[in-house]
Amino acid sequence: MRDGFVAEFSGGGGGGMTMHGVFVTGTDTGVGKTVVSSLLVAALRPVGKVGYWKPIQTGIEQDNDTTEVCTLARCEEDEVVDKGIRLPLPLSPHLAARHAGRTIKMDALLRIRRELESDRFWIVEGAGGLLVPVNERETMADLIGACGFPALVVARTRLGTINHTLLTLEALRQRDLPVCGVVLAGHPNPEIREAIEVWGSTEVLAEAPRLEPLSPVALKALARQLAAGLQRIHPVFERAEPPPPGV
Repeated sequence: MRDGFVAEFSGGGGGGMTMHGVFVTGTDTGVGKTVVSSLLVAALRPVGKVGYWKPIQTGIEQDNDTTEVCTLARCEEDEVVDKGIRLPLPLSPHLAARHAGRTIKMDALLRIRRELESDRFWIVEGAGGLLVPVNERETMADLIGACGFPALVVARTRLGTINHTLLTLEALRQRDLPVCGVVLAGHPNPEIREAIEVWGSTEVLAEAPRLEPLSPVALKALARQLAAGLQRIHPVFERAEPPPPGV
């Protein structure tokens, strides 16, 4: 069965409150989650209020995804929540925390999640891939489920991506985590797109080519170009009912 569209979701992290948003995850680290998150902010802003949150950032001394999204999407101060776990080494969250003498606690992140304004559509960006460990017991998939937003999978259009994307979709479904679609980052490839949609029973919402140079102007232009696909995750454009529980 193809993915149902889930624009809103009441999860354990929301205290029973229905909120709108997506959790941007990926098939791997460095697949383009931050650029896609920036595109989502820029593409959805004309539809309504948006917000961006990066719960966990490793390698903060080299990369700051929150700053990059703010720059690329030209975010206003109230569109970004810059709170969460910030760790110096560019490692998986559990290892970066271990080297920093810390342990990532889900409750601390969910307190921030509950503070998010309910009148915004939230783009929440994960760290690494779906099953990267967050601590000694939980993975990024557990954080997705606790935050209560459907997953949007970002994948690269290169050799191996079909397998990686299908495995990620399967892992999400095995955990009963809603999926709202896939965004492919890289040179558009119709054969890869078709394979992921057919074998993954999902929808590729957009294909985002690499931007050279990567700038706010170029990103805004691409967001306009891809808006028809990306805006379909917004509840204003809800297009299908989610599948029945257990399907």
